[in-house]
Amino acid sequence: MANQELIRALRDADAVQFGEFELSHGGTSEYYVDKYLFETDPHCLELIAEAFAERVGDTKLAGVALGAVPIVAVTSVETGNPYVIARKKAKEYGTAKRIEGRLDEGEEVVILEDIATTGQSAVDAAEALREAGAEVNRVIVVVDRQEGAAEHLADHDLELDSLLTASDLLADQ
Repeated sequence: MANQELIRALRDADAVQFGEFELSHGGTSEYYVDKYLFETDPHCLELIAEAFAERVGDTKLAGVALGAVPIVAVTSVETGNPYVIARKKAKEYGTAKRIEGRLDEGEEVVILEDIATTGQSAVDAAEALREAGAEVNRVIVVVDRQEGAAEHLADHDLELDSLLTASDLLADQ
């Protein structure tokens, strides 16, 4: 899949917006990538699943709740690979698990994420997965905003791979 096709799909879904936006880490930006617009668009999901499938091999997948659940689910269907969901914190009822789904001790897992800015949510997910016994070395995101996530993840022994970067997405705007 060409990057241009995914860029066009994200733009067609109005997922790339311009203005003054506050980001989850507290900073501001002149552009915003609305993950909920691209994660609820069937064409975008199809392209993302195909692109992720080319990169994950037969590795178990993990998605960070709630944002990455749609992309990890469609990638699971595309690849046939099972997945788990990493919660930000353990729920206080039922099984009270932080990792939902079947995970075996020592199993290799790749984290799929929507957007990386600082990379902290992926680091938190990796720590939870590691505590649960998984081997986690890679995070693959739809968009790397190129604001330090790669370096932050590297500090936690995680490699960042992205389908698109902010530079890709904002070129020719």
